[in-house]
Amino acid sequence: MAIARYAKEIGADAIAHGSTGAGNDQVRFDMTFLVMCPDMEIITLTRDGNLSRKDEVDYLNAHGFKADFTKLKYSYNVGIWGTSICGGEILDSTQGLPESAYLKQISRTGSEILALGFENGELLSVNGKQYSDKIAAIRAVEEIGAAYGIGRDMHVGDTIIGIKGRVGFEAAAPMLIIGAHKFLEKFTLSKWQQYWKDQVANWYGMFLHESQYMEPVMRDIEAMLESSQRNVTGVVTLELRPHCFSTVGVDSPNDLVKSKLGEYGETQKGWTSEEAKGFIKVTSTPLRVYYGNHKDEKI
Repeated sequence: MAIARYAKEIGADAIAHGSTGAGNDQVRFDMTFLVMCPDMEIITLTRDGNLSRKDEVDYLNAHGFKADFTKLKYSYNVGIWGTSICGGEILDSTQGLPESAYLKQISRTGSEILALGFENGELLSVNGKQYSDKIAAIRAVEEIGAAYGIGRDMHVGDTIIGIKGRVGFEAAAPMLIIGAHKFLEKFTLSKWQQYWKDQVANWYGMFLHESQYMEPVMRDIEAMLESSQRNVTGVVTLELRPHCFSTVGVDSPNDLVKSKLGEYGETQKGWTSEEAKGFIKVTSTPLRVYYGNHKDEKI
């Protein structure tokens, strides 16, 4: 979208990108340009020529670039949210990545407590230190978690064009932040807030992945997701160990576990035992009606 805006700003008559014909980005680029710059030509030499890496190297060598273009065993994409790893053993579905394939090696043993603070669903603090810069907060979590090798995994996904792709990744920050955030939501959201947020979040993620960011329904989903976070405030404590982490506890002013009506598995305070029996009997009515009319069905 930024490229499309810039192309319009300078009055360009064409936009070029280097996507192949076998991935997702070609769809994301083309769809955005077709909508935002409908009168501009889209030039895609790599896709049109179905060029392999060898073809590209041969072209460079033939045009005076005589450097040794050696294809590496792995290719890496490093970003704020982690690193993706392609190539090597990943091309064989039966294999995983060796330790040497990961850019960040394990340097800590034992365990460590990590406290992540959230305000209205957004990361606010790391181990008590507040961050106005959210990217700096993410990087702080990444530095701590990566030292334990947390966030390593293998992803298999469906591409927009229909084939499947496999990629390895190391992503300590999102694993820890999302894990803590979902744990906090369990304490602060109602049952149905959690349920419907998960439903629309799955759709939103799929639409975003499949180049539907500009679809108007995305703005509606974003409004619902943002509203759902109004009470997701508090500090989540995690325990980190090599290769893994566990959720420990939550300190939140909006903790719904703290209720004057009762304590789970202990005592009820908001209803009598007779009221509980009546509730259960009424709740069982549809099942009693069904099986009363279908006595031959085994359960």
